[in-house]
Amino acid sequence: MLGPVILAASRSDKMRRFISAAPGTKQVVDRFIAGETVDQVVPIVEDAADKGLEVTLDVVGEDITTPAQAEAARDAYLELVERLKALDLGPRAEMSVKLSMFGQVLENGHELALANVRPVVEAAAAIGTTVTLDAEDHTTLDSMFAIHEELRKDFPQTGCVIQSYLFRTEDDARRLAAAGSRVRIVKGAYKEPASVAYQDKAEIDKAYVRITRILMEGEGYPMIGSHDPRLIAIAQELGRQTGRKLDEYEFQMLYGIRSDEHIRLAAEGHRMRVYTAYGTDWYGYFMRRLAEKPANLLFFGRSILTKG
Repeated sequence: MLGPVILAASRSDKMRRFISAAPGTKQVVDRFIAGETVDQVVPIVEDAADKGLEVTLDVVGEDITTPAQAEAARDAYLELVERLKALDLGPRAEMSVKLSMFGQVLENGHELALANVRPVVEAAAAIGTTVTLDAEDHTTLDSMFAIHEELRKDFPQTGCVIQSYLFRTEDDARRLAAAGSRVRIVKGAYKEPASVAYQDKAEIDKAYVRITRILMEGEGYPMIGSHDPRLIAIAQELGRQTGRKLDEYEFQMLYGIRSDEHIRLAAEGHRMRVYTAYGTDWYGYFMRRLAEKPANLLFFGRSILTKG
């Protein structure tokens, strides 16, 4: 039951200051965050490519309060695209974006987010890669899906994310599992009320399997975001049952978690993409990683105690 408490703390300025100042924080943050700058993350992309892995890059930061901050987020992604272009890494690295970073929650946020994300999607397409729109809390999803639909008119390879803990997601999956679509399925990592989301882990997992089946039976390209060995095995079996070749879907896992499994799946011929976050505004992303798995919280606690 610690997960909801940690997710609540992810919105607390007081907890942000406490966690940021804790002696052992950097050691744990470095496990999940690939670096603070483009220069630090590029070698990680190159190393992943050498190992037969692909990446999706996320410039962390969600608490945007001004249009200028939203424009700065846009420019950070455009800088990333330029670096990938210069190193010819576009085909190995896509990008993941949270529309909250692009101004979605501000006044006229839907239009602002679309205006800011479009040049990033356009620049990505120009170097042979694409962008996936991350799912955030349920209040933002109608806007995210509408922006996704609008972007796909010109950039049909634009992906989106759906979350198995939400009641709505099976219907969303049926709508999205069309030819040419790219859809990542994850469990979900935001604090959601019982009125819109499953609260029990077993129910979330059952929904994950049902949604994965919908995606595998559809005509789009499923992206299986999970570290759970059982769900990975089920996804592989559903791929076989639906006659999918290994390059007709992919697995995605977080940087710093189960790295040996990244290599194993790639060696088996699967497309394996590592979700790689970087940047200085790491707090919200970091707290959700702690909430997702008790072992992560235990690791963090030990680090604080040993460094204190």
